[in-house]
Amino acid sequence: MNSSKNSSAAGSIGSNRIINPIYKYASPANAAATTADSPAEDLKQNLNQSINSIENTLGILHQLYLTVSSYNVSSQLLLIQRLNNLVLELDNMAKFGEKCNIQVPMDVLNLTDNGKNPDEFTRDVLNNCIVKNQITKGKTDAFNGLRRHLLEELEQTFPDEVEAYREIRAASAAGADVAFGLRI
Repeated sequence: MNSSKNSSAAGSIGSNRIINPIYKYASPANAAATTADSPAEDLKQNLNQSINSIENTLGILHQLYLTVSSYNVSSQLLLIQRLNNLVLELDNMAKFGEKCNIQVPMDVLNLTDNGKNPDEFTRDVLNNCIVKNQITKGKTDAFNGLRRHLLEELEQTFPDEVEAYREIRAASAAGADVAFGLRI
């Protein structure tokens, strides 16, 4: 008689029926029911739900590890419940993740896979931006210096033409400012 009770209980749990756990955080159904005031609020809420779901999944994985490491026949029901909880939480995580538009560069994932800190990637990107910015600034300064030098040389050789050029530049600059609604 005892074996029939155990087999029927295990059979109902082993079938397609999933045991619904009690969650500490909002489910996707509850998340859809609540609305935020702005798109920024929605993004923040989606991100927080994703983070909470990841934390729940890690907790469930830890519980699952403890159950598996001390497994015996009497803990089969608990193991199945925790596996069902894991499946539900992974489903929630996927639903929350679809609402978040987060793009992680492959370099960050590669660094993490190699056991390095992803902050190194951020630091390297910022340092590269600073170097490129300095190079661009140097080029801009060089062109401005060349322009000034050419205008000085031209002014000494062709003063009338340079004066006409400056008047045309001033008129076109004023026309561009008017076209864009700017006042000088």
